[in-house]
Amino acid sequence: MRLLVLFCIFLYLVGVVQAAPTTNTTNTTNTTTNDSVKAPSYTTRTLWTIISSSVLTLFACIYSAIHPNIPSPKNSSWYHILWRQLGIMIMALIAPELIVTWAMRQWFSAHQVTKQFGKLGYPSVRPESEEKDSVEAPATGNFFIRFICRSPFIRLFLLLAKGVLSVPVSLWRSVCALARWAVRRIQSDQSNSDSEDHIWTQTHSFFVLMGGFMLYVDGEPYLTLRPDYILTLIRDKCIDAPTLTAKQIYDKSKGNAISKGLVMLQVAWFVMQLITRAIYHLETTQLEVGTLAFAVLNFLTYAVWWDKPLNVQCPYPVYWKSESRPEDHIEISDTDEFARLWYLPRFFSPIMELIGWTDIPISRKLQVPTFDGSVDLQASDRAVVQQAALLMAIIFGGIHCMAWFLTFPTYEEQMLWRSSAVAITCTPWLCLAVYLDSHHSARRLHHSFHQIMWAVYVLICFAFAMLYITARAILLVLMFTTLRDIPPDAYKAVSWTSLVPHL
Repeated sequence: MRLLVLFCIFLYLVGVVQAAPTTNTTNTTNTTTNDSVKAPSYTTRTLWTIISSSVLTLFACIYSAIHPNIPSPKNSSWYHILWRQLGIMIMALIAPELIVTWAMRQWFSAHQVTKQFGKLGYPSVRPESEEKDSVEAPATGNFFIRFICRSPFIRLFLLLAKGVLSVPVSLWRSVCALARWAVRRIQSDQSNSDSEDHIWTQTHSFFVLMGGFMLYVDGEPYLTLRPDYILTLIRDKCIDAPTLTAKQIYDKSKGNAISKGLVMLQVAWFVMQLITRAIYHLETTQLEVGTLAFAVLNFLTYAVWWDKPLNVQCPYPVYWKSESRPEDHIEISDTDEFARLWYLPRFFSPIMELIGWTDIPISRKLQVPTFDGSVDLQASDRAVVQQAALLMAIIFGGIHCMAWFLTFPTYEEQMLWRSSAVAITCTPWLCLAVYLDSHHSARRLHHSFHQIMWAVYVLICFAFAMLYITARAILLVLMFTTLRDIPPDAYKAVSWTSLVPHL
C-alpha cells in the first residue's frame, strides 16, 4: 500500500512538472469568457494525456470499483479467478447500470440482514418464535417520519445524495485511515488485550452475502452459508456462531480507505476537469464523454460498497458439529435450474439472478452467484432498486447524448453516435413498458395462452437486449476511432486542473 501511495505521488509530480512549462499566457491576459469571468491560463495537453487519463479512469470504474463475491474453493486457481474477473469487466463495459443495480441490491440486502441479526441479539440467537414476534410487532412513532423513511422516492433521493457526497466522505475517511495508521505505528508497543467486539455489523452482512462463511463437514467444504442458514443451524446447535470480527474481515480485504480514496480522487478529478472544460467552452472528446458516463455511475457504486471487503479469496470456515446431516436442517440444491430455461440465452442469467427470478437457484452450493438475488427485499427496498436502475440507465444514456453537437470526423460517425445514444437511453423504458404490459395481459388472457404470450415477450426483450448491446459496442468503438481527428481546441487544458492530484 505504501508503494502504491508513493507511486501515485510520483505520477502526480511528473504531471505537474510536465504541465508547468507549457503555460500559455500570451493571449489570455485580457480575454474573458463572458462579462464577469476572466479566462484562465491554458496548458497544452497531448493525445496521450487524453487517452491515458480516460483509460485510467475507465479502468478504475470497471475494475477497481468492482467488489466481486468469493470464488468457490474448487475454482480458486488464478485461471478461474481471472476468467471471472474478465467476465465482470466485460459486463461493466457493456451494462454498467447492471453493476450499480447489483451494488444497490446488495447494500439493501446487507442492511436488511444487519437489522435481522441485530434484533436476534447475535451471537446469542433467540428462538424463531421470538424472531416472528419482533418482525410482526406493530410500528410505532411519528407517522410522517415513517412515511418519509418508507417512500421509495425519498429513499432514492437520499441514496443519490449519498453517491454525490461519496467523494468528500471517501477523502475524509482516507485521511482518518492515515491518522489511525500513524497512531498504530506510534503505539505499536501497546498491548492489544482489549476484548474483541462480536456485534454483527454491515461489514458482516456484506461478507456473508458474498459467500464469506463456508460450512465444512468432515473436513471438506460442503456449503456456502446464507444468512438464514446460519440462524437455523445456530438454533439447532449444529454449528457454533461465527466469531469473526469486523476488523478480521477488513484484514481479509485487499482494499482499504486509502486505496479506495485514491480511486475516488482520480474519478473526481476527471469529472472536475470536464466540468471546467464545459465552463470555459473547450472542446471535449467522445472518449472523455463516454468515460464521464462511467464515472458518474461509479460514485454511487463506491458509496454503497464502501463497507464491502474487496477481492477476498478464501471464505471463513464454519465446522459442522452435529451427528445429523445438513440436509436434515436446511434445503440444499446443487442443480443448475437455469438449464431448464432453454429458451433464454445463457447471458441472461445474471439479470435473472439479480432480480431474484424464481426459476434461478438462489445460491450455488460452494459459491454465491455474482449477481445474487437470494435475499427477499422488502417492497419499498425493491421499488427503490427498480427505480434507481431505470434512473441510472437514463443518466448513462443521457450523458452520451451530451456529445450530440461535438465535432466528429465524418457525418456517418456522428449519426451512428446519436442513434446509439438514443437507443441506450430509450431501451430501458421500452423494456419497462413490455414488462408492465406482460403483467397486464396475463390477467386478461386465458391460462392456455400464457406460454405463447411469454414466448412473444421474451423474443421482444431479446431484441431490445441485442439492440442495447449493439449500440453500446458502437459507442465504445467510436470513443476511440474519433480520436484520429479531433479539433485543435481539444488540446487545450485549464492550467490549474493539472495541479490537482491525479494519475
